[in-house]
Amino acid sequence: MNQPCVLVAEDELIIGMDLCNTVAEAGFVVEGPFDTAQSARQAIAEHRPDIAILDVRLEDGESYALAEALIAEDVPVIFHSGQVSPEEVAARFPEVKACSKPCPPDQIISIMREVLEPLHA
Repeated sequence: MNQPCVLVAEDELIIGMDLCNTVAEAGFVVEGPFDTAQSARQAIAEHRPDIAILDVRLEDGESYALAEALIAEDVPVIFHSGQVSPEEVAARFPEVKACSKPCPPDQIISIMREVLEPLHA
């Protein structure tokens, strides 16, 4: 089976690179990090990811519209934010997982596996 493809949208380069490395080391294929919703959308148009990890605030604004587009395509979304609490995200997107920065690498991978599990059952 092919490894799941994970799209990472994060406007802070060091955090984005660290997150991509964590995801890659766990055996996933990584696309990103993308620092804008627009660049993430372009990547999605070329290759639909299996899951997306989105910072709420990107260089070109909030990623909520991007998340809504992904969810409409049945792509699970995990929000990874230092500025918006998981509770605030849940109020807008009850079906989406969210974690606060800094999120320990094993926790983000655990959340990813939990979200992907029903898709591969």
